[in-house]
Amino acid sequence: MVDTRPFLPVSSSDGSNPSEPLANRCKTMKVLLSIFFGLLVVGLFAALLASNVTENGHGSLASSTTAKPEPLRRVSRGPAAGVSEKSNWLFGKDDENGVAFPWNNSMLSWQRTAFHFQPERNWMNDPNGPLFYKGWYHFFYQYNPHAPVWGDIVWGHAVSKDLIHWLHLPLAMVADKTYDKSGVWTGSATFLPDGKIVMLYTGSDAEAVQVQNLAYPADHSDPLLINWVKFTGNPVLVPPPGILSKDFRDPTTAWLTSEGKWRFAIGSKINKTGIALVYDTKDFITYEKLDGLLRAVDGTGMWECVDFFPVSKTEENGLDTSVNGPDVKHVMKVSLDDDKNDYYAIGTYHEKNATFIPDDPTIDVGIGLRYDYGVYYAAKTFYDQNKNRRVLWGWIKESDSEAADVKKGWASVQSIPRTILLDQKTGTHLLQWPVEEIDSLRLNSYEFNQVKVQAGSVVPLEVGPATQLDILAEFEIDKEALEKATGSNVTFSCSSSGGTVERGALGPFGLLVLADDSLSEQTPVYFYIAKGSDGNLKTFFCNDQSRSSEASDVNKQIYGSMVPVLEGENLSLRVLVDHSIIESFAQGGRTVITSRAYPTKAIYGAAKLFLFNNATEAGVSASLRIWQMNSAFIRPFPNLDNKSQ
Repeated sequence: MVDTRPFLPVSSSDGSNPSEPLANRCKTMKVLLSIFFGLLVVGLFAALLASNVTENGHGSLASSTTAKPEPLRRVSRGPAAGVSEKSNWLFGKDDENGVAFPWNNSMLSWQRTAFHFQPERNWMNDPNGPLFYKGWYHFFYQYNPHAPVWGDIVWGHAVSKDLIHWLHLPLAMVADKTYDKSGVWTGSATFLPDGKIVMLYTGSDAEAVQVQNLAYPADHSDPLLINWVKFTGNPVLVPPPGILSKDFRDPTTAWLTSEGKWRFAIGSKINKTGIALVYDTKDFITYEKLDGLLRAVDGTGMWECVDFFPVSKTEENGLDTSVNGPDVKHVMKVSLDDDKNDYYAIGTYHEKNATFIPDDPTIDVGIGLRYDYGVYYAAKTFYDQNKNRRVLWGWIKESDSEAADVKKGWASVQSIPRTILLDQKTGTHLLQWPVEEIDSLRLNSYEFNQVKVQAGSVVPLEVGPATQLDILAEFEIDKEALEKATGSNVTFSCSSSGGTVERGALGPFGLLVLADDSLSEQTPVYFYIAKGSDGNLKTFFCNDQSRSSEASDVNKQIYGSMVPVLEGENLSLRVLVDHSIIESFAQGGRTVITSRAYPTKAIYGAAKLFLFNNATEAGVSASLRIWQMNSAFIRPFPNLDNKSQ
């Protein structure tokens, strides 16, 4: 049934019932007073106990008492050491008097995810060297073992049989050599023809110079790859002439050339031009720097975490990194230090001169398409030979204040691993989709067929607590309204549109996730159709965080981009909700948005799900299937002495 409440209510009912008889109300009042004083005594006793409670072993507050507001302070973490900014600044240079929201333990505990990978405590950022080996998926990551802020970076390590249920292992590599004393930074794994593994990674040396180092497993017979050896000849590469000491990092996975050499790229810049240097090696000990560049794009600044891999033009399988040929396109992805986003381009790799040429220069690397239009950075793929697919990992950073991260004792998570393919229908986009193993967490399901959502209305979806969900939805817009809508030459943009309060004839419409009953907190995931003066339609996929929380110290941006919708396609989306993370996929993954939400009221059982349509003219119908999701129960690896079993 349609909810006739205002789309964005400013208040909710106080729960009183004026028609109740006075005698009954007086009797009720006496009972309530008795209960009140009883609870007051219990509360005073609990407060005395809580005053002696300290922080628990996971770094979260052991008491749910609301903390006093604290001033926010600007702290820069990363650039001085030669990497991108890792601190989340929520206020401008002229506003040094920001106040932290008084989060309590209940709110902070809710924010921790149930099925996304994250360490037990402290800081995490870039994914490193993911691979599949002897029956186990391995995931390495940038980790601070001492605090929930960036610094003291080493390599964390976890394994899984299915990319979902992870088991923590001991640290893989620590900063114990002169060439990585200031940090064991991002790297990539390469499989040799005999099945052995080499890992190239960036170290920040004792003088904060970025150098490349070689590491390999101490025991290739160990399926868990617990112990790693650093090559005695490290560093194997130092910044070449013309490259600054802090602009030389993040080697890619290597690929074989037709001459039998291994080739890989390293991110850098010259002035404001982002570049990818190219190296060849036969043995990963001696290296030859090639004269040219894999790619360079003016104005894009420092390129971090470069990734380079083939995709098939004809099949839906992933390809080994060394594959090339007439039925292959190549993808080049860079993480831009300047704006903290991941960009990709699709094009052709020319082995002879080691260059990548994009199919469309107007959407070149760093100026065109993005993997994800939300909070997503430093992504890395690997070829999964176990299932013949390419899998994408990405770092989801926090969007709250550093003060809140310190209180809860952890910061950052990883995205659900995604398969990544060429969109053969458009030829211009990639398709990203959660790995199929995530479906194993599905519990109760709910189906809603052809739900009519009139213009200006909200429809509640009764699915129980809406904290852990997997949502599949299709929308059909009223065709008559679509044809009658007047075109406009006004250019629409998700980020500058004002969010869901900006109404058009054909949108916005979609889902309200992590919403409370009164809709005072809500995170809309939605489509907006813009009709041009020429009658052509453009569809946008957006995520509006502006009302995601009543807290003052969280990011409330509006994310999104245009998404291609081909003739005959309905509008479709998939949304994974996992506490403070929302991953949204439109049109089979052509456009993806990841966001963080930190509600203060729409948590636990109070988190609800709604359909909405805030268009002024067009009605829509929606069909959905929704699953409650189980936890992945990520935990330490049990009984490491029996690790081979």
